Amino acid sequence: MWLARPRAEVFAFFADPQHLVRVTPPRLHLRLLTPCAALRAGAVLDLRVRWLGLPLRARVYVREYDPPYRFVDVQVRGPWARWEHRHLFLEEGGGTWIEDRVTYRLPFGALGRLAHGALVHRQLRALWAYRQARLGELVARAGAPAG
Repeated sequence: MWLARPRAEVFAFFADPQHLVRVTPPRLHLRLLTPCAALRAGAVLDLRVRWLGLPLRARVYVREYDPPYRFVDVQVRGPWARWEHRHLFLEEGGGTWIEDRVTYRLPFGALGRLAHGALVHRQLRALWAYRQARLGELVARAGAPAG
């Protein structure tokens, strides 16, 4: 996704863990359980989410943090068998490209793969579409001059 904002400003938006809640669909009821002023290497975030009515918890570890260029978070406990999310921020054309690379695997082997094809893949696409729309709104609003 490309945003017409400077890289440092876009990165700063992502570096505030509270914004994760703001870019997640409300139906997931995401809550940040860990008070954390800003991301950093080694930060641990505890999260609560509801999926298909089920309350789930996750713990995410910020493995790499290189402002304002990139950071990587990985789930160390939670519903995924594997979840690694790489965030890259690239300056171009007076704005910033945000590139997300997510590597994930569901638990339960063949049953997890079946669930992915039947349901989870569509839900993840909808989550990313929501996130992209909200980022456009929130980051543009944050950068607008007061008045």
